[in-house]
Amino acid sequence: MEVFFKPITVNKLTIPNRFAMAPMTRSRSPDGVPGENVRDYYQRRAAGEVGLIITEGVEVSHPSSSGYPDVPGFRDKADEGWKQVIDAVHSEGSKIFPQLWHVGAFRKPGMAPDPEVPGYTPSGLVNANKKAAHEMTAEDVEMLIDCFVGDIVKIKDLGFDGVELHGAHGYLIDNFFWEGTNQRADGFGGSIDKRTAFACEIVKRARAKVGEDFPIAIRFSQWKQQDFEAKLAYTEEDLKTFLMPLVDAGIDMFHASNRRYWEPEFEGSNLNLAGWTKKLTGIPTITVGSVGLKSDFIGLYAGDDAVESQSIDDLIKRMESDEFDMVAIGRALLSDPEWVKKVKTGDFEAIIPFEKKYASEVYF
Repeated sequence: MEVFFKPITVNKLTIPNRFAMAPMTRSRSPDGVPGENVRDYYQRRAAGEVGLIITEGVEVSHPSSSGYPDVPGFRDKADEGWKQVIDAVHSEGSKIFPQLWHVGAFRKPGMAPDPEVPGYTPSGLVNANKKAAHEMTAEDVEMLIDCFVGDIVKIKDLGFDGVELHGAHGYLIDNFFWEGTNQRADGFGGSIDKRTAFACEIVKRARAKVGEDFPIAIRFSQWKQQDFEAKLAYTEEDLKTFLMPLVDAGIDMFHASNRRYWEPEFEGSNLNLAGWTKKLTGIPTITVGSVGLKSDFIGLYAGDDAVESQSIDDLIKRMESDEFDMVAIGRALLSDPEWVKKVKTGDFEAIIPFEKKYASEVYF
């Protein structure tokens, strides 16, 4: 297990081991304010020796970002709650990034905090050829970039160790990435490298305000909730064309989301998405996707009540071969906050298996 328990440095931040907690929405922060329950939830996982806590998605400070109930935000009244979360995680020796989130196409009419505000997407599309949201104007694009940047500045000021942008799964940044939802004719649409411009502008402008040493990560995926077979990149060359503008903008780490981490991304190679990302960019990567479990999270919505645990021998081999740098754990940490500790000691029989009850009101 030694390969998982070596420190890693991202930018100038040293993370004590190679395990991260994957972001999982909990809907436990009424009015956007994280309370003691949120503090205790993250502290338990930090006490279980998770090296990096990546929080549930936290709403960008604009009413169009909301898509789920009781999700935390960064409005002023939330500040004290976040400071308590940060202090609690740090007291256990772990690091913590919030995941900054705008739901884009998933916002529906009538939702809080302002029922009059529609969902925002680059072209009004919520899926390829389905227009059911507000088509962002040039002014909207600039306004939301400013909202992201302002929140990243606040994130640093609150004492977080870094930030992760949610650019995956069909949410707003991913709506810009994906050709199926981005049909813009300006500088924020077009070829795959140009569709990164929205995220790149957020990173570049934030970097100018928070400095070179504050870690900025981004989560991205090929699959979308609207289309599990969707692709940003069909070839290794496509993937490189997509990734390099983000590297040049100042991204420090990629969190490459698979539904099943063990699946190869392209024919002719066993590398998964995180593996290819590291190979093409040289930037630290996090892999994620059903680690320690035999099936992906879609079973939650298909009526499966439990998921059988799975050996991590393949994960160990991939880490030992330096395919990726960190591993994010999701559902396994919901059922067992001490999953990492038990893996460290080899006490696999003591791991609490995942059951649906542990995911009550959790959205992926």
